[in-house]
Amino acid sequence: MQAEGIAPSVEVINVPGAGGTVGLAQFVADSAGDPTKLIVGGYVMVGAILTNGSPVTLKDVTPIARLTGDTEAIVVPAASDIQTLGDLVAKLKADPGAVSWDGSAGGTDHITVGLLAKAAGVDPTKINYVAYSGGGEAMAAILGNQVTAGISSIGEFSEQVKAGTMRLLAVSSDARLPGVDAPTIKEAGYDVVVQNWRMVAAAPGLSDEQKAKVAADIEKLNASVSWTAMLEAKGWANTYLAGDAFAAQLDADTAATETVLRDIGLVK
Repeated sequence: MQAEGIAPSVEVINVPGAGGTVGLAQFVADSAGDPTKLIVGGYVMVGAILTNGSPVTLKDVTPIARLTGDTEAIVVPAASDIQTLGDLVAKLKADPGAVSWDGSAGGTDHITVGLLAKAAGVDPTKINYVAYSGGGEAMAAILGNQVTAGISSIGEFSEQVKAGTMRLLAVSSDARLPGVDAPTIKEAGYDVVVQNWRMVAAAPGLSDEQKAKVAADIEKLNASVSWTAMLEAKGWANTYLAGDAFAAQLDADTAATETVLRDIGLVK
């Protein structure tokens, strides 16, 4: 935003905890009516709000636009005897509790594992899912052979896969990814397609004029050369969707996610 002259300066504040719901609550409490404040979140936050029973939800902010989409990846340590997703699922069917997964709690990672279990005919409430609060801890657990498999956005694992310290078993996209030597989960025989999207939202209580100005700024960012270059560098898909269409999609995703989380026992 600075490079494109959209804002003279940008301060980024990272607030960890509970899948983003701690930061969401702070944002809503501290930023009401302030058009200079934005929050970045994603599909992980949708699940975290439901699993944590958060009193503050995305209904309490002003959705502006979905920006990017990212594919989930399932990996194992390079030393693992598991060579394919089929091998991993075979172990899962034999004893769901003996297969430990690591990823984020209640978000896209957890949902994808639950959907895979269902597709494979395994009771998703029996999966042994170890939730980590940070990517560093999760990465260390996989590399240290403390878990059977790991799941996260593919960008989190790309360097380790290239270095040969992790084996990529499958990705959650609807088609094979260019330059990625791994089948999709669906191609491997399990009807699961998941995309982890990211969005930007503004503070609650904005006037129509303020909301329109923020939306125009984000639209300008999305169309910029530097943002396009960033998408390519990070391997993110441009899934830009704004205005009422994004608000409607957000409602639909929230309803669908609640259904999935009930199915896998994370929401009662």
